[in-house]
Amino acid sequence: QVSLVESGGGLVQAGGSLRLSCAASGRTFSSSSMGWFRQAPGKEREFVAGISGTGVIRYYADSVKGRFTISRDNAKNTVYLQMNSLRPEDTAVYYCAGRSYTRGSTIKTGRNEYDYWGQGTQVTVSS
Repeated sequence: QVSLVESGGGLVQAGGSLRLSCAASGRTFSSSSMGWFRQAPGKEREFVAGISGTGVIRYYADSVKGRFTISRDNAKNTVYLQMNSLRPEDTAVYYCAGRSYTRGSTIKTGRNEYDYWGQGTQVTVSS
């Protein structure tokens, strides 16, 4: 069983930055691709960024490309999401998600492609 715990959310002004962290348990972390999703009030949960098990391959939603950076430290079993130039429309609950190592290490954007989820962390961007 894998557990994911996010941290780093908060309130920030537009144009500011935040870094989210996701600490994962489990011995197969480095074999698992990871992703960040977000869900704004009244909207569906959407893919934000994904990273392969080795960290070499990264993929971003168009809405965050050039502003957000996903990274991972496999020695610490942690995935990060650095968010710069934040906008009010980035306001949402951000979720860390992981795929079982049995699915391989490719990056997927669909919610049903992920097996493990964190509890979420609130990010609020004021204008």
